[in-house]
Amino acid sequence: MLPNTPRSLAARTLPRISAGAKNARTATALNHVSRAGLASVACRPSASSSLSHPPARVPARGFATAADSSFGTLQSSGHKPLFDKILIANRGEIACRVIRTAKKLGVKTVAVYSQVDADALHVRLADEAYCIGPAPSSESYLRIDKIIDVCKRSGAQAVHPGYGFLSENAEFAERLAKEGIVFIGPPASAIVSMGSKSESKNIMSAAGVPVVPGYHGTNQDPKLLQDEASRIGYPVLIKAVHGGGGKGMRIVHSASEFPEALASAQREALKGFGNADVLVEKYITRPRHVEVQVFADQLGGCVSLWERDCSVQRRNQKIIEEAPAPGLSPELRADLSAKAVAAAKAVNYVGAGTVEFIFDNDTHKFYFMEMNTRLQVEHPVTEMITGLDLVEWQLEVAAGNPLPLDQRSIPLVGHAFEARIYAENPRNNFLPDSGQLLYLSTPEPTHIFASSVSEHHLAAPSSSSADSGVDGDFTPVVNTSAALTPVVRLEQGFEQGAQIGVFYDPMIAKLVVHGRDRTEALRMLRRALEEYRVVGVATNVEFLRTLAGNEAFVRAEVETGFIPKHFDELFPPLPEPSHEALAQAALYVVLRDQPAPTSPSPWSTLTSRRFGGDVYERVITLQSEDTSASPMTVQVKSHPGGHLFDITTHTGSSTQTFSRVSAHLSSPTTLSTSLDGALIRTTIVSQRPPPAVPASTSPATAERLHVFHGAHKTTLVLPSPAWLLSLGGDVLGAAKGALRAPMPSVVVEVRVKEGERVEAGQPVVVLESMKTETVLRAPVAGVVRAVGCKKGEMVEEGRELVDVEEVEDKA
Repeated sequence: MLPNTPRSLAARTLPRISAGAKNARTATALNHVSRAGLASVACRPSASSSLSHPPARVPARGFATAADSSFGTLQSSGHKPLFDKILIANRGEIACRVIRTAKKLGVKTVAVYSQVDADALHVRLADEAYCIGPAPSSESYLRIDKIIDVCKRSGAQAVHPGYGFLSENAEFAERLAKEGIVFIGPPASAIVSMGSKSESKNIMSAAGVPVVPGYHGTNQDPKLLQDEASRIGYPVLIKAVHGGGGKGMRIVHSASEFPEALASAQREALKGFGNADVLVEKYITRPRHVEVQVFADQLGGCVSLWERDCSVQRRNQKIIEEAPAPGLSPELRADLSAKAVAAAKAVNYVGAGTVEFIFDNDTHKFYFMEMNTRLQVEHPVTEMITGLDLVEWQLEVAAGNPLPLDQRSIPLVGHAFEARIYAENPRNNFLPDSGQLLYLSTPEPTHIFASSVSEHHLAAPSSSSADSGVDGDFTPVVNTSAALTPVVRLEQGFEQGAQIGVFYDPMIAKLVVHGRDRTEALRMLRRALEEYRVVGVATNVEFLRTLAGNEAFVRAEVETGFIPKHFDELFPPLPEPSHEALAQAALYVVLRDQPAPTSPSPWSTLTSRRFGGDVYERVITLQSEDTSASPMTVQVKSHPGGHLFDITTHTGSSTQTFSRVSAHLSSPTTLSTSLDGALIRTTIVSQRPPPAVPASTSPATAERLHVFHGAHKTTLVLPSPAWLLSLGGDVLGAAKGALRAPMPSVVVEVRVKEGERVEAGQPVVVLESMKTETVLRAPVAGVVRAVGCKKGEMVEEGRELVDVEEVEDKA
């Protein structure tokens, strides 16, 4: 396909969303609450489904119809029509999320995509799709001119920016307005005011919203910034004035760390947001991250949709969020909501926005941090506790319609969690990973949006709240004893077979659950994570499951430093593979290598025997991913007929025997066994190296078996034959001082030259992958013998970048 040509999807057979039974409207305020999200059950790609044929959707069980939306009762009273067609200036799961609501409302969608996203899910779901440039976002998703051109060519009347990319770009909003295209977001003036962390704090102070002590001025002289840091007192937080998502943010504990941290934060901010300016604030040592979802219309209405807790983070980025925030008193919730609405009104805000606060666990005081002038990644947890479709609200407000609910009518029912599924390696400092999703099996969703909050969940408003007016009451009135069906929801932008590249954020999907209370929701989250299975890239699924079961997290003892504080509990030593997993892996190899014949033949009875008539036996050597561990062996001996096996497993510490085990492959990835008398279906996925990988890269030539046994994933390595490894020599004995790329990356900076003396821990190379900077440091003190990269170069994972020859200090 040529670049910049429309990719019409009308010819593709995309399934329509089925509708359930029509629910009668009530006369209460809940008439306005969104039931539209229950139009259908979300579709889930199976592990074996073809990527070119999206699976059919399953009708919901008696849920409300798509027409029964939040704004249904406004139709007869001057309701303004929605847009006929919108363009989504984004990719991944948020683009798919917007498309789902647009389809529900009968709004046509236009997708834009870079060349590497040509076959992405959002491209295939949209009604039209246009290529807007090469893979780097600066040449595609950040190109305002190209997006406006596609709007004109496609006839899109409005643009939904999603989050990230151009979602908080005031110039983009202004350019759209000049072209007569509606920006589904706040006015440019609000983006400018709240997009600058320094200006926003000044506005908040004037509006009576408490702010964290710090320096928010425009002078960016490094010496002045360091002097201000000393005045504030360490630890301090350096934060990019523009942008968000943890980019351009560094925690500094001492004056000696400040210069390097400042330079790194400014460099990351400049690349991510086009502006290197930073501010310096006091770093609160035991903070929580609590944010309030606000929504405002063009008529002056503004409400709080309650708060979320997003405290558990890594790399200053959220990985798990929940709503409502645990442990807040009704009075504190009301105060937070009131301050958030005041913040939005102070800048004449319109649309969906999030006012973020730092909550000090020690003093129980909260401070304004920043306002995100867009829809947040974690918006689904708010949808779950309110029963509202926030994207639908965005479209209606952008069309000029008023908010459907006043403050006293917004429900708060149950508890919700969102877990972000990332392509990353938690045990390697959460470094992002890239590659193909070779296998993907997810928990079965029950809803595509949020469950409906019906009238029996809402208690009758008291007379005091009824008289308090639209903006005066921030106390949700709910019936906590009402029955509520647990919900599992999946927000994903990639299917099996998709490529997770290095150019964009490594988030694969979001897993969202909702229950009657925090305990039930957390139990639902753990169960759903146990069913989430990915092969092809490293993910944080196992880590998230450990986190969801951590005792401190269960007790809601959350703070932004939760992961380092509980590091040893969250990252226990990797256990030795279980005997059950070893036995299943060996059986899988035996059955796979000796498939049943497709037609009767004289040889069909010989599959488990030698020509001499002996019973078939095989010893399989397996290795854990920890290459320093001793190899393990499994002896498999078949009974006549080949369907019963005796298995003996040997690990470094013990031996176990399983007798007369029946086994067969139900599918290429499913092993059915009667291990220890219990019938077990185990998913096992083989990850073979590409044919083009030479034997010299010996780690890549080994086959990996991913065994999903019970709630755990065990990865075992089938070592390559000795003769194959001998072709490439021993490349595992790399020099002690060799620095290799931990992931596919772009080289941002090379700080050393050949012959230069370096100290252990000295920064040597700075890499960037998936919008995140990583500094590689010299592992030993010595002399640089070789530099194998240059600034701006794209390097593959495992490539040797710098070789440092260790030199002992004779002094």
